[in-house]
This record gives sequence, structure tokens and C-alpha cells, in this order.
Amino acid sequence: MTERCDLLITNVNAATMDPSIAGGYGAVEDAAVAVTGGKIVWLGPRRELPDCAPDEVIDGEGQWLTPGLIDCHTHLVYGGHRAGEFARRLGGESYEEVARAGGGIISTVRATRDASAEELYRLSEPRLRALMSEGVTTVEIKSGYGLDLDTELKQLRTARRLAQHNPVEIVTTCLAAHALPPEYDGRADEYIDLICEQILPAVAREQLADAVDMFCETIGFTVEQCQRVIDAARKLDLPVKVHAEQLARTGATAMAAKASALSVDHIEYISDADVLAMAESGTVAVLLPGAFYTLRETQAPPVKKLREAGVCMALSTDLNPGSCPIGSLRLMMNMGCNLFGLTPAEALAGVTRAAARALGLCCSRGVLRPGLRADMVLWPMDTPDQLAYEIGALKPAQIFLGGKDVTAG
Repeated sequence: MTERCDLLITNVNAATMDPSIAGGYGAVEDAAVAVTGGKIVWLGPRRELPDCAPDEVIDGEGQWLTPGLIDCHTHLVYGGHRAGEFARRLGGESYEEVARAGGGIISTVRATRDASAEELYRLSEPRLRALMSEGVTTVEIKSGYGLDLDTELKQLRTARRLAQHNPVEIVTTCLAAHALPPEYDGRADEYIDLICEQILPAVAREQLADAVDMFCETIGFTVEQCQRVIDAARKLDLPVKVHAEQLARTGATAMAAKASALSVDHIEYISDADVLAMAESGTVAVLLPGAFYTLRETQAPPVKKLREAGVCMALSTDLNPGSCPIGSLRLMMNMGCNLFGLTPAEALAGVTRAAARALGLCCSRGVLRPGLRADMVLWPMDTPDQLAYEIGALKPAQIFLGGKDVTAG
């Protein structure tokens, strides 16, 4: 019996990123992929393709097909910019010194509070489009530049609106515990009360967030304060993730692993015990080489130890106005290899399979496999190594979101 399918892609090499297939890329050469109802229904060597009656056939012309790329950590909805701080840091001031002098996150908070919802959307959409043009089909967007109820909601609503008007999947995260707002100076515990008692419940009522994040740092919040946010998120059935150990070791990673957090992000200063705790909990390490590069840091995450312990490593842009104003996930793949010592295959896994896991979405995307979403990118390249090696010129030939061609979208 001949089976019908919506789309059939043939004469293609598939970098499935499926760990059950040998090789770092889970490669299936001279493959065919069948899609029905937005999901992959068959994938394998073309010579083994069963009889099917496709509505559309695409000749891949020997190109490579990968899962859609996933940017699992961004702050792309914000007002204003911080170009002046860039110049100050080049003049010798540290990120922490700029922040303590009233710049940093708080300067973006002022601009974001002042921006209308329409202006915030207008400023944010080009950043999203830059990611999409590189084959990114799923993007996480955090709040955290409001630090009050109304502006946190405005940021998250803007992120949801971006998803409604662009062919991309958007996952939202409430990061109200990002910095201490000026009106709460010296009253950090009271601000945590506001987050736990008002902001998170309001966000949950409107279903505006898929997870809760927090900045557990020397210039952020303490482990004890972040534990309160975790407890509040749990009561609302929201998973958690943590900005951890970027500037110093605080114990945030151990706290996050104990809470079975989806991910810990940055982690330049984690200990050997933290690595083991992550391996045991299944918490994903999200590496952010763009921030490391922009801030000219010298201590890199312990990639070798993470690899040896079997910790899943994702890569992301950390796109934000201060520590990483870079809207290129492909560049992060290159930086992950050159600055952190990832292999090209680990870099691609970091923006597909591992990134999906960091968002709690590994059951739906991140791998080319029957039953998963047909989020796919067709690349005019000879080897998947080129994705981490070549920056700028290599562009997607076609981008599919749920099996639909959104290349020009």
C-alpha cells in the first residue's frame, strides 16, 4: 500500500544529531525524509524509502539537512542600547564596576520601562529576524529588564507577540530576579517578596512564561534569595534555570542541580563537585562564549571535565544589550570551538539536541527522527563541520518550520 505524505526531501545528507546513530553528527548519507502533519514520519537511506505519494518533492541536490537551530538563552526584548558602556569597558572599567556605578542592567531597565509596547516590539523584531536568517527555528526570550510587575509583563507579552507575527517558535522565561531595581536599593529581600508574591503569580495567570530564571551572582542575588524564587516557581509548576557562576563561585550550580533545574548558564567558575552534581541531576550546561568574548574574560568553563562527566552542553547567544550584543548563533558555534574547545559536532549538538533539552523540549525537536517536529535546515555545504568553521558566507538554502518552508518568512 502506498502511503501519502505532505513533503518528501530526497537526495540529501542528513546530520540527524541522533545519538543512537554512530558518529558525532548521526549522519545518514544519500537519505530521504518524509513529513506529514508537521512531523517527520520517515527518515533513512534513500534506497530504503518505502512507496509514498508526496504532495511535494524537494531534490536536496546532495546538500546537508540538519535540525532547526535553537537559541536557548536570549534577552532580545529590551529598550535602548549600551554602546557607551562598551567604550568604558575598553577604557579599563570592568563589567562589575560599570554595573555598580549605575550602568549595566539597570540602565537597560530604565530604557525598557520608558519604551511603549509598540516601540519594544519594533526594536526587538530585527534581532529576532537576524537569528531566524541563520536557520534558528526556536528561540528562548527572557524578561528581566522590567523589574516591576507592569514592565515584566510588557516584555513577556512582547515576546509572545513576536511569536504570533514571525515564523519561529518562541519560548519565554521570567527573569524578574535579574537585578535589584533602584526603588528597592538596600531591600533585596523585599524585592524577592514582590517576585514571589506578585510577579510570578501574575505571569502564571496569563501563561506568559514557560520557565523561571534568576541571576545568582555577586552583583545579583544570593543563593538563599534565589532558592525562594525556585520554591515559588515550583508552587506554580514552572521549571527553573539559573544564571550561575559567571563572575565568581557562589554555590548557584549546586542549588540548581538539587532543584533539578533545566539548565545552569555561564558556569565559568563551577567546581568539580558542581560538574558531578549536574551529571547526576541531568541539568544542562549552557555555554555562552559571546559574553566571555565581549567581557574579555579569562576563565573559561571546564569543558573537558563536563565532557568527561557526560554533562549535556548547549550553546547560545545570550543576546543582550550589555555583555553580548551579538545576534548570531552561528558565530557562537565558532566561538564555542575556538574559545572553549568544543568539537564542531559538539557545537552543532549544542545548538540543536542539547539546546532543546535545556528548554525542556527534547521530546519534540532538536533531532531529525520520526515522530519529532519537522524543524529542519538545508545547507549548501560539503560537511557539517562547515557550520562551526565558516562564518558569514554560508547561508541556509531552505528553512522548514513544522515541515513548512519559511525561508523567506
